[in-house]
Amino acid sequence: MSPEGRRPPRDQARRRGGAIKAARGGRLPGWVREEVVRSTPRQRRDAALRALTEGIEAFSEERFGRALRALREAKSLAPRAATVRELLGLAAYHEERWQEALRELRTFRRLTGDTTHMAVELDCLRALGRDRDVHKTWDRFRELGGGRIADDEARVVYASFLLDQGDLRRAWEVIKPGRLVDNAPESRLRRWFVAARVAAANRDRKAAATLAEAVRRQAPDMPGLDDLQAEIDRLED
Repeated sequence: MSPEGRRPPRDQARRRGGAIKAARGGRLPGWVREEVVRSTPRQRRDAALRALTEGIEAFSEERFGRALRALREAKSLAPRAATVRELLGLAAYHEERWQEALRELRTFRRLTGDTTHMAVELDCLRALGRDRDVHKTWDRFRELGGGRIADDEARVVYASFLLDQGDLRRAWEVIKPGRLVDNAPESRLRRWFVAARVAAANRDRKAAATLAEAVRRQAPDMPGLDDLQAEIDRLED
């Protein structure tokens, strides 16, 4: 088990991303099977693998309630399997079971040292109204670090929280968009979107319009974009 605060090896980080892709495809990768076998007593392995397979299939079909039930069973059989805890946390998040999602994703992070889902942790804390812990978890993420996508997503959640709190100066410091490049990843587009919201709240029409247009060029169907544009249009030059 990696101690909390240690970054996972690069190949482990790739495998964690592979677990989510596998869940979306309804498959149980060989390395996940090995993880369950390695961490689970022999007499519980087959049942754990069956429950995990059922959970992954349901997750891939976005039947998150069913996935939640199967993955809870898998957890009872294989509580030390990091992939079980990861997918259980994400299924609970989709079902808006914030406390369960937070608990499972924190356990996943302790087992692996992987900070991939700290944005989801932040969003759970935000939904639970635990403002002080939102700040603490952001500070912890900054200490631990993460990949570019994890960093974008954490900034999106934390800056949105600060915007809701009316702390526009700090929200902008967190969400600064950087260069507006073509073919930006989804996480970066979400970052630009929130940056546009912060700029609009600051009544900086030019910056908000530039950012909103950059998002529209690459993701014209992004939820909330039309409402954001209407807000920008109401601002005076």
